[in-house]
Amino acid sequence: MLSQVYRSGFQPFNQRLLPWAQSTALSRYHRVQPSAIRHVRSWSTIPFITVPLNRAHGKSFAHRSELKHAKRIVVKLGSAVVTRGDECGLALGRLASIVEQVSVLQNQGREMMLVTSGAVAFGKQRLRHEILLSQSVRQALHSGQNHLKEMAIPVLEARACAAAGQSGLMALYEAMFTQYSICAAQILVTNLDFHDEQKRRNLNGTLHELLRMNIVPIVNTNDAVVPPAEPNSDLQGVNVISVKDNDSLAARLAVEMKTDLLIVLSDVEGLFDSPPGSDDAKLIDIFYPGDQQSVTFGTKSRVGMGGMEAKVKAALWALQGGTSVVIANGTHAKVSGHVITDIVEGKKVGTFFSEVKPAGPTVEQQAEMARSGGRMLATLEPEQRAEIIHHLADLLTDQRDEILSANKKDLEEAEGRLAAPLLKRLSLSTSKLNSLAIGLRQIAASSQDSVGRVLRRTRVAKDLELEQVTVPIGVLLVIFESRPDCLPQVAALAIASGNGLLLKGGKEAAHSNRILHLLTQEALSIHGVKEAVQLVNTREEVEDLCRLDKLIDLIIPRGSSQLVRDIQKAAKGIPVMGHSEGICHMYVDSEASVDKATRLVRDSKCEYPAACNALETLLIHRDLLRTPLFDQIIDMLRVEQVKIHAGPRFASYLTFSPSEVKSLRTEYGDLELCIEVVDSVQEAIDHIHKYGSSHTDVIVTENEQTAEFFLQHVDSACVFWNASTRFSDGYRFGLGAEVGISTSRIHARGPVGLEGLLTTKWLLRGQDHVVSDFSEHGSLKYLHENLPVPQRNTN
Repeated sequence: MLSQVYRSGFQPFNQRLLPWAQSTALSRYHRVQPSAIRHVRSWSTIPFITVPLNRAHGKSFAHRSELKHAKRIVVKLGSAVVTRGDECGLALGRLASIVEQVSVLQNQGREMMLVTSGAVAFGKQRLRHEILLSQSVRQALHSGQNHLKEMAIPVLEARACAAAGQSGLMALYEAMFTQYSICAAQILVTNLDFHDEQKRRNLNGTLHELLRMNIVPIVNTNDAVVPPAEPNSDLQGVNVISVKDNDSLAARLAVEMKTDLLIVLSDVEGLFDSPPGSDDAKLIDIFYPGDQQSVTFGTKSRVGMGGMEAKVKAALWALQGGTSVVIANGTHAKVSGHVITDIVEGKKVGTFFSEVKPAGPTVEQQAEMARSGGRMLATLEPEQRAEIIHHLADLLTDQRDEILSANKKDLEEAEGRLAAPLLKRLSLSTSKLNSLAIGLRQIAASSQDSVGRVLRRTRVAKDLELEQVTVPIGVLLVIFESRPDCLPQVAALAIASGNGLLLKGGKEAAHSNRILHLLTQEALSIHGVKEAVQLVNTREEVEDLCRLDKLIDLIIPRGSSQLVRDIQKAAKGIPVMGHSEGICHMYVDSEASVDKATRLVRDSKCEYPAACNALETLLIHRDLLRTPLFDQIIDMLRVEQVKIHAGPRFASYLTFSPSEVKSLRTEYGDLELCIEVVDSVQEAIDHIHKYGSSHTDVIVTENEQTAEFFLQHVDSACVFWNASTRFSDGYRFGLGAEVGISTSRIHARGPVGLEGLLTTKWLLRGQDHVVSDFSEHGSLKYLHENLPVPQRNTN
């Protein structure tokens, strides 16, 4: 076996690096450090994994979520990843990012190996430099002229480029890994080394010893001695030798070393069902053995001799040997800085090769079914959609025992794992199911004239009429936590509005969600639109679902403020309807009624403290301190066992104050309440605008003028006078149900019911009308007359 073990960190780097490489490679590396290295250094903040990494090799991972358990990992860097766009020299910033990610994983206790290309490109850069320098010296000596003539660079032989570039490439890797106190070792092999049993044993022993010493092996084919390849025009002026062999080399190495995961980085996002760039090309999320017949392979990458077909063959070979494989893009500027760590964390990146086909459809297929089913749903008559919802309401009461039995299983499994407020959300009861059924029948009644309702009619010109009509948004993704009653509510609203629906419930409510979804599909089946509502049961993470911007039109999160914030952050190109926090205020004015104030505070805070519309901050007018009204409120809160946090001003009035609040912008979601003192209604409004979340805010007063001032000046989704914050709810508003409460300022705000799930489109009906007829010398004139709109059916 022709191999070279090249340890880094054993002698000073400058002593080993050739003078030319010092001036070229190292100086370039240091030039890229301030931006590239400092950027990727952010990965050093990734916490060390806490999952056990000991795993018996022999069978590949079945799901992406299991990749976080990978102990031994091979990362294969294709030529397109390693080389610059001009194909002469290395992409130093990209390499620095890759080294950073490999170092992070190595320091987590994993065993990392690199299979890298790049020696030919690096050598080509070096030899071109030497040739230009040599020619310029000779020309200057022979001509005696100061200016240089145009010099032609000869075609460079690839093996010579590899020989010249290998040491510089390794020196560069060495310098980069040293930044993270990691040693690297170089091993050069040829295909023959895998066919000789003794050489295979030697190679295997060398690699195991390096891994034992916590060294990262960097493996490459020895292109300086392999047989010459056929001429290749991809690299101008140089023949690339056996670049595609690095695909098979990585697969062979992965199986030989019994690795858990092989990551193949190329210049495309992964495997597509048709050549990337074609109109109908779709990224294949999971590829299974036997799927090759459904894939059309395109041309290979701009550099290298291995196209996607070679990568797929190598990947399937490794998969058969028990190694999981992911093919992903290592060149995209926005993702290359975290592509490797994202893959290991189980995120949906690139194409994952799996031997285990899921029992049901993929989430992409479910989204397509929801869109198709939603379009069919929108074409039904309003009475048919209402009939589906009525049938679902009947099923909720008729199948009550089965639903409660499934819910009991969820509660038993969640006991001891969920906090009391979350257990209360998870629990279903006969009264809850009856309320759900009543709400669904309200939705059915209000859906009679929703889709296709004419909002505006205009006669643009003679025989040219324009209408604006309501239409469904498209496909909704609703993500909800520990709230199984949310499923039939949201499903009914989607059915009434003609939208396709994807539902992603929390695993703590899996049994309840399953039966409620089956009942929903049973109701949809009476008019042949069963697929319009889909329940996502696959292992997709929420972040992965938020990337399906071509399949999902609106995301609606229902859950904790942390869930909403995470989804708003993860959503890429998909609008998110929701609120990140429910910091609801109640201002008790100096002219408030004692009994009203006490009842309203108790109901707003204590009736359901985990709800997003529960009271979190109580603002008290200064004149009420040390009055019977104030004492009565405090006594009530003490009886209800509400923990009080004092705001800065309130604390200053007290000799012995409760714990001072850490932040005035806190959503407790429990029996805790912040109390603060203000001097006037205007100060209360200013406080709400500064610390509130624009959700629901209340004034308690008997002064109508003060109340109206508050109602008009508080800029929140819901503003109430002498009413509990808990009224901020779609069912209580008479909407039947809600998909959530929105604090955004466009489209829908407050409790979002049926109307919030509709958008509009314009319909123009003409008689051979063309714009040129309306020019200065045309025969027609614009009329723009408003026409009567058909009256809405309110029965």
